[in-house]
Amino acid sequence: MNTKTAALCLHLSRPLATLGATLASGAAWAVNDLPGGPAVRQLNLHAPVTKIAEQQHWLHNFMLVVCVAIFVAVFGVMFYSILRHRKSLGHKSANFHESVGVEIAWTVLPFLIVVAMGAMATRTVVAMKDTSNADLTIKATGYQWKWGYDYLKGEGEGIGFLSALDPGQRAMSDSGKPSGDNYLLKVDNPLVVPVDRKVRIITTANDVIHSWMVPALGVKQDAIPGFVRDTWFRAEKTGDYFGQCAELCGKEHAYMPIHVKVLSHVDYARWVDGKKKEMAAAADDPAKTWKLEELVARGEKVYTANCVACHKADGKGGGPFKPLDGAAVVVDADPSKQIQVLLHGQNNGAMPSWKTLSDTEIAAVITFTKNNWGNHTGQAIQPTQVLAARK
Repeated sequence: MNTKTAALCLHLSRPLATLGATLASGAAWAVNDLPGGPAVRQLNLHAPVTKIAEQQHWLHNFMLVVCVAIFVAVFGVMFYSILRHRKSLGHKSANFHESVGVEIAWTVLPFLIVVAMGAMATRTVVAMKDTSNADLTIKATGYQWKWGYDYLKGEGEGIGFLSALDPGQRAMSDSGKPSGDNYLLKVDNPLVVPVDRKVRIITTANDVIHSWMVPALGVKQDAIPGFVRDTWFRAEKTGDYFGQCAELCGKEHAYMPIHVKVLSHVDYARWVDGKKKEMAAAADDPAKTWKLEELVARGEKVYTANCVACHKADGKGGGPFKPLDGAAVVVDADPSKQIQVLLHGQNNGAMPSWKTLSDTEIAAVITFTKNNWGNHTGQAIQPTQVLAARK
């Protein structure tokens, strides 16, 4: 073996040795079942916690049994005929034409089977779309890449918030060192609902098609821009239930989880009270005049929560996402240009609209970008300027 060959073998053996040590230790790959979410070596559907999910499980198992029975019957007859009537046993091929009885049988029987399967499935599908008499109505809006929840009717009416992937989860993904049973499923603000109450979910989207899916609850409904669709569930057990956007919605599709927290009635009422107090405390007076340093500090939080995934922490952007550091619209003396971008988006939705943010939040994040990295404009954008641009 020459020197170059030996060096190549050594180079290739190092990652293999590292992988072998990792597998041997088992520590880096140790995960457990996630209650309400995926399980280790899971083969079946998620454990159901709603009547609809139970019906879906029963239909799935029944259809599987029917398909297996048909498979065994058809291939059993075929292989029996081949083996029992082969030439080596002295059989001779028959010479015959069509059989009316056989033609009728293999037309009528499959038809009856399909009708029976369809009738049973129809009952469940109709029940899945019956969103009447809901105790609680929540609008779920898909954004690239997070969910917005607005409580429209029932206990908690008026509550609204955004639910995005926990920043720590994204940091683990970027580092290539995942850990925890809820990897890429942990969010900053889960959707909270009461147990044993009919919850209607109205879905729509702000930019592209998303899909709101929580397997344990038996719900999956597309969220389409410009359209309003709905589904429902009634959770029979308290706990945490996880899902994900089930429609390919862009490069951050894998970072758009759903977390539904089902609480007892007492705990839910307590959560509603606390959430309303929190929203009242966070409500900003759009007429307030802020200092530059106050806006920059507030804007950094807004940027971290909403903008860093695309434009990066250093403001350099990447791929189709333009840098903010040194961007003409950011350093421009006219702040209305950047305000319009945040309110209405641009580039056919590549930069989505952020009009769901408050006037203060938009003013703060614009001020932050104008006075961070290499941008030192000294401009302080006030909420009143954003409020005027909305009109």
